[in-house]
Order: sequence, then structure tokens, then C-alpha cells
Amino acid sequence: MDLTLKGLYKNSPYRIRQGIGYIYNTLPVSLRYRIRYGKIFWDTYNFLQKSQWWSKEKLEEYQLEQLSKLLNHAYENVPYYKMVFDELGLKPRNIQDFNDLRLLPYLTKQTIQNNLEDLKARNYPESKFKYGTTGGSTGIPLGFYREKGVSEAKEWAFMVTQWNRVGYKFGDKSVVLRGSVVQSANRGKFWEYDPIKNEMILSSYHMTDENLPRYIEKIRSFKPKFIQAYPSAITILARFMKENDITPFSSVKAILCGSENLYRPQRELLEEVFKCRIYSWYGLSEEVALGGECEYSTYYHMFPEYGIVELVNEKGEFVTKDGDKGEIVATGFNNPIFPLIRYRTTDIGILMENKCECGREYPLLEGIEGRLQEIIVTKDNRPITLTAFIFAQHFDAFSRVKQMQLLQEKKGKLVVRIIKEGNFSKNDEEEIFQKMMNSVDNQLDIEFEYVDEIPKTTRGKHRFLIQKLPIDFEYMER
Repeated sequence: MDLTLKGLYKNSPYRIRQGIGYIYNTLPVSLRYRIRYGKIFWDTYNFLQKSQWWSKEKLEEYQLEQLSKLLNHAYENVPYYKMVFDELGLKPRNIQDFNDLRLLPYLTKQTIQNNLEDLKARNYPESKFKYGTTGGSTGIPLGFYREKGVSEAKEWAFMVTQWNRVGYKFGDKSVVLRGSVVQSANRGKFWEYDPIKNEMILSSYHMTDENLPRYIEKIRSFKPKFIQAYPSAITILARFMKENDITPFSSVKAILCGSENLYRPQRELLEEVFKCRIYSWYGLSEEVALGGECEYSTYYHMFPEYGIVELVNEKGEFVTKDGDKGEIVATGFNNPIFPLIRYRTTDIGILMENKCECGREYPLLEGIEGRLQEIIVTKDNRPITLTAFIFAQHFDAFSRVKQMQLLQEKKGKLVVRIIKEGNFSKNDEEEIFQKMMNSVDNQLDIEFEYVDEIPKTTRGKHRFLIQKLPIDFEYMER
């Protein structure tokens, strides 16, 4: 049992947490933030306020210093990496620059599963290890460890720093629509207020046409400045508001989207409905790479202070050409208790070589095109990304589709599951069919399946593609 103050708070009944929260909010602001965030958070946050304006040379120097510390620590204290270095006849001093990283093998999800205990740093007491898992959206739910009381504080410092770019400040009222379980939902109350974070948490599991008017009423009366959301969840709300000609929330300055891909049609719908900045960021539960948009552009600014991001093609070469794609392979700096070095994320990034007008000398990604598991395989064995298959095209029929999900279990075959709006017609099905077939040169057998419900994942996310085929690195560049 977690006997820390935060642990006792989280494990207390809802009414007790509410009471603690309201008492907490009577304290002076400076004291509240010291209690809530602690020294690790503030040290990291204050550091980032300066480092984000460093020169490219200074940022790279910092990265190489952190990499040297990480590799020496891993070799001395982590059995798995000691074994890897020794088998290759290497020492940490052999890794002198970013190119030398290629001397080390990739770390895959399967490797982590097979070596979970040997990836734990031996110079930390067992009490410091906090076990966590990913959502398993690639088909492999992954277990790993974070440092209790440290990893979360550092992560939040980075998140707040990037949200600052669109005006977020500590204590700003926010609505959260990110897969949280609301305990009172089974009694018809689909929200709960967190007074410590000043957040109204809404259930993403009960967003039906019957319930959404109550969601909208609650948001409007709460008057949040920001909405933190999974793209799939906020899209459901936006579609309902558009169909029913509901005015936007005048208090909302930005929608903060993360943890799922934000596709172009979704962004366009959200901008149309909410009439505010739609902000997207990219990160992983494994805490190896983090980046988000800035004040001026929708490019992902990857934090060099967070770790090293490589874009790697199927030959193992670094992607260096503007607009080219590669798998994101990342080495994180913030979790030495369970270091992940050259971790294959299975996410596909698009390189952006231009400098952003914001002035930060951060590595840029034009976009995240999805995961390797977000690829459809045709009869002639061609990989087609979801972006090319659907999101780079315009479908009139989608305005009459509540929700869609794709399922591929066999090469060259695809099931399209659709929840229809009332005015969906056979012509809409034909449009979807023809545009999908045109994008793959008729190399798919497509079957339509009309359903009343598409289940979410256990974390409240909507998986647009369920890919049962073993998609691997070889499919990235063909």
C-alpha cells in the first residue's frame, strides 16, 4: 500500500478526497504548488524554461553528456546492458557520438518482456520501483518500471512546459476526457471534480447521443480554459455538436490532444466546431520520447532534454532527408531505474529539416503517421498506412458515419465496421468502397459490417485499426 500523502489521497473515498482538495485550495498558491509538485518537478520545470532557448550545439552537448552518464550507469548497474556490452566487446566509452549508437542493438517490446528483471537497475532499492504497463495497442501489453516519486514529477514538468506554449498556467480550469473511470457513472453522473488539480473529469465510456447534452451542459457551466482529451473522445463530442448546431464553449482557449494520433480530418472538425487552437503532442507510457506543437506551427518539437530520438529506416540507417519516414527509435534520459536504450517504439515519424519560427532548436517531426500496426497489407504484399488509405482523402460519406473501425486478419482482406447515422445510404458505402479501393489499386477484398457499438480499449481509447497480421520493420520503406 502506498502510505505517502499522495498515495493516501488517491486511495481515499471520493468524498474524503473532495474535502481534502477544498482545504488544500485555501492555502496560499505558492505553498499549494510546493506541496503538490515538489522539488524534482520545480527543478526540472525551471531548467526547461532556460534550456528550450539553448543553441543547437549546446543542446547536443547536453544530450551527449546525459547519454554518457546513462550508458555508464547501465553498464555498471543493469544486468541486461552489461551482458549486451560484453557480448559485443564494447564499453560505454566506445559510444562517443550519435552515430556510435548504432553499435548497440535495438531494444524491442519482446526483449523487455523477456528480460524484465534484468533491466532493473541494481543500485536502487526495491521500494523505488513502480510497476506500470502500456495499453497494448500494438498487440503486446508491455510491463515496465518507473522510479516512484521521481518519474511522474519529471514527466509533468515537461508536459506543463509544452502546454505553456498555448497559454496553459498552473491551476487553470480544465476538462479531462481521457479514459478516466468515473465512479459515479453507474448512477448516471458521468463526471467528478478534482479540486486539487482544478479539473472536471468526464467519462469517455458513456458518450451516447442521450448523454452528450449533459456533458455539454456540464462543460459550459464549468467554464474551463482547456480540454485535455483523446482525439477519438473529443471527436465524438465535436461531431454531436456540429450535427445539432451547438455553439462552442467561449471559455476554452485550446484543446490539448494526446495519447492517440490526431488525424487531419479530426483536426479540421475540431477547429470548425470549437473555434480555438487544437494542440497535439506525442509521447509514450515508456517515457523515452516526448514532443509537441508550438505557438506557431503544428510540427512536433521533440524535447532533446528528454532523450535521443532516431528515425531509422528498414536498413538500420538514420533518416536524414526532409519528408522521409522512419521508425522512431528512442533513448530516454529520465528513468535510469529502468533504462530503455534504442527502444523501438513501432511509431512512424516524418522528418522535418526546416527550422521553426518559434526559435527553439529542437529536432522536428512533420508528423507522426502512426504505428507499424497502423498499416494495411494488400494482396500483393504492399504496406499502406492509414494516412494514405483514408486520412489523405476526402470522404463526403464520413459526415454520415458515427464511428468506424477497420479489422485485418488476413493479407488482402479488410472488414470495415461502421456505426451509421440515420441518413447513411448505399451511395455512402459505395463512395467509401471506391476511394479505399482506388488507394490500393483494387488489391483488397473489402467487407462492410454495420454495428451498434464499437468497444473501446480498457483505457477508453478508440482503436481505428485492429491489425492482426505480424507487421514488422520491413514494411516501413518499400
